Amino acid sequence: MHHKLTRILVTLGIAAAACSTIPMAFAADPIRIGLVAEVTGPNAEAGANTVNGAKLAVDEVNAAGGVLGRPFELKIEDNQSTNPGSVLAVSKLGSEGNFAALIAPVRSTQVQASAQVIAKLGIPTMIGGSDYGLTHSGHSWLFRARPNDSYSAKVIADYGVATLKGKKWAIVHSTDTFGVGGKNMLVEELKARGITPVLIQGYTNNSQDFTPIVLAIKQSGADILSSYTPFSSDAGIFGTQLRQLGVTIPWIGSATLASDSTMKLGKEALYGTYSVVDFFADANAESKVFAKNYAAKFGRDADFYASWSYDSVKILALAMAKAKGTQPDAIRKEILAIRGFKGAEGEYNFDQNGDGLHGYNIVKNDQGKLVFIDHIKFTPK
Repeated sequence: MHHKLTRILVTLGIAAAACSTIPMAFAADPIRIGLVAEVTGPNAEAGANTVNGAKLAVDEVNAAGGVLGRPFELKIEDNQSTNPGSVLAVSKLGSEGNFAALIAPVRSTQVQASAQVIAKLGIPTMIGGSDYGLTHSGHSWLFRARPNDSYSAKVIADYGVATLKGKKWAIVHSTDTFGVGGKNMLVEELKARGITPVLIQGYTNNSQDFTPIVLAIKQSGADILSSYTPFSSDAGIFGTQLRQLGVTIPWIGSATLASDSTMKLGKEALYGTYSVVDFFADANAESKVFAKNYAAKFGRDADFYASWSYDSVKILALAMAKAKGTQPDAIRKEILAIRGFKGAEGEYNFDQNGDGLHGYNIVKNDQGKLVFIDHIKFTPK
């Protein structure tokens, strides 16, 4: 006799509710995956895409028979879009003690805040934070499903100097882990090209007024702007205030600038901007299929918030199948051995640091629609 259909449980804070039914019966206990996401707070729009991406992948894995005859079961904890909330959410999942793997927050600063707790848990944890240091600080359990910022800095500098002809750079960045790390790497890439920025300006996440920064950009004489802005709310407000105060120089920013959430907030203010993005719907066959299925299921466009969590689930499924079980060290070994896996984000070839992707797409916001310009890939060191 088959057991009753296993249901995917979603925990929002302390409440649990069934959100998706596995479309076939299983005779084995589920493999539980914990996901920490921004269900509430200022980044809830992005968090919804992260949750949806993971849910789509879980449904696909289970529809194909699960892993080793066992279904995936997803449990989500809300981090309320904060660092302390991320630590609490990871700790809550860890206290249950029966998860085969975790999918950590997408924000580098939230991953950094949770890193010690994750290390103590000792289970494979997929991350979307792109700060270079997260996978280069000796942490054994972090595996990245997005390219790190050493690659984004290379692409921003290359395209900004060679194509946009920028000579006087203004860099605006969050003062969190992601923003500072990205800024530092971009400064180094520009230095290698003989350029010293005319302005480097940090800001605190969830700012409401960027007027002083915009005025500083105008006074600096900059002929190109680059930004590392992790939160859609900040990117949208910053872009709006830039245009209101008459700043129209070329702008090339990190992936959030091209996210669905940011584009909805910034609207016309972001027309003509460039971004380096890890996910683009038309970049390859796999991303096209993912984007089509995502839109059909959720009635909204996919972005990198959805694609990285989707790929994370698929990577875990592949590694567990190859490991023939859920023993943490065996899963870790198989993730690091993945070569040539084609996901929604691109082709994964993991290095020993836990980085799976090694390039970025350049896109342009053309009247509210993202247009693909180029994909630049690097050989990992």
